[in-house]
Amino acid sequence: MNALEFLFSLSFVFLVMFLTYTTLIVVPFVRRRAAVEGDPGAFEWHAFIPCRDEATVIAETVKRTRERFPTVHLWIIDDASTDGTGDIVSAFADTDPLVHAVIRRLPDARTGKGAALNAAYARLAEWRELRGNRGVEDDRTIVIVLDADGSLAENALRQAAGPAAFGAPDVGAAQVAVRMSNRDDPAPAPGQGRLGQAWARYLIRMQDIEFRTTIAAMQVLRMRTVSVGLGGNGQFTRLSALRAASADAGVPWGDALLEDYEVGLRIMLAGYRTVYAHDTFVSQEALPSARRLLTQRTRWCQGGLQCARYLPKIYASRTFTNAGALEAAYFLAIPYIQLIGFVLWPTVTIAMVVSGALSPGGLFGWLAGATWIIPLWVLTGILPFALWPLVYVTREERHPLWRAGLWGLGYWLYMYQSYICVVRAFGRMVAGRRGWTKTRRNAEAGRLLLAVES
Repeated sequence: MNALEFLFSLSFVFLVMFLTYTTLIVVPFVRRRAAVEGDPGAFEWHAFIPCRDEATVIAETVKRTRERFPTVHLWIIDDASTDGTGDIVSAFADTDPLVHAVIRRLPDARTGKGAALNAAYARLAEWRELRGNRGVEDDRTIVIVLDADGSLAENALRQAAGPAAFGAPDVGAAQVAVRMSNRDDPAPAPGQGRLGQAWARYLIRMQDIEFRTTIAAMQVLRMRTVSVGLGGNGQFTRLSALRAASADAGVPWGDALLEDYEVGLRIMLAGYRTVYAHDTFVSQEALPSARRLLTQRTRWCQGGLQCARYLPKIYASRTFTNAGALEAAYFLAIPYIQLIGFVLWPTVTIAMVVSGALSPGGLFGWLAGATWIIPLWVLTGILPFALWPLVYVTREERHPLWRAGLWGLGYWLYMYQSYICVVRAFGRMVAGRRGWTKTRRNAEAGRLLLAVES
């Protein structure tokens, strides 16, 4: 086998793996059934909301959450903000007994989202000890993690209390679906012209499609492999599971930049199941800026690379199913596969050109090349991405079918951002850069723009 044949063989293997995985996540997603709801009164609820310079959104989030869920305790973590977030949080805590301010100061603050959540976890433990727990056991105490702009659907607690979630005693954590709250905003980019607004709307719609189809379908598959991953927004965890996840490190959340997925791994390694609830959701703002999107996804990708250190524990664990271990291994290997693809596909193309494989009379010839290369490229390169907008307009939101075609092409192009992010993430790893960079809120971007214009 010469070098060109080897490259083609390797390319074919990766394509088969990708198509197989795509099929495995599409079929269960479109065939899933609605979940049964439960009684939220059977549990005590605590929401952790980490804040780092969130003055533009936190007040509205506290008001909305208190009105929608009047029995939920809110633990607002001010991570040494410099924009007055701490004052806003403290003012709520002074007048509302169900709002608790967790104020962090430098140099202990600003060390990552996981550290901020661990601070709230410690404060909750102190608060429960002082009140004597009042008969509420750890396994009936549920901790919710929300972004500072997160908005839970009204049925979120009922879904979380249902028999498919915390109604089952072996469930330690649940992740709800994620939707983009600004997906229908006609002007999501303050100060931008028509092209800028169109670009922002495109990015926002692609993120909504991504979370409500591709990522959701991955989670539905994980329900079958018993390996559901947790997200940073709309994460529900049983307090007893968090305690079990703290056994080795002393705290539930780790220092990985993907601290949400990491805590889910710790919970599963402790013997609990994690589940996914698609029939409820949390809303958050999508990013209308490519620069901010790439910064966010680079952090996520680097966090996934850091979580790969759990693979030996996963394969040695008796609590992971074989299918779950395989799925987790594939998920954690995705950045490495993408990095290989980043090098492999251009190399294959260059090798074909240099060898004359695409020239008339060459190994394939122009006609032969066109008859199989182009259909193969469409089948394996475009269709697996383009089908998700079709699922989106038929299963999630009702839109004309022509939009599915248009969004399908856009979604295929949008997914190439992952290659940029994986290269940046590897670069950060090599350079030893592990710092956590907060994603700026859309309201902050608009405020900065107005400040510059004035």
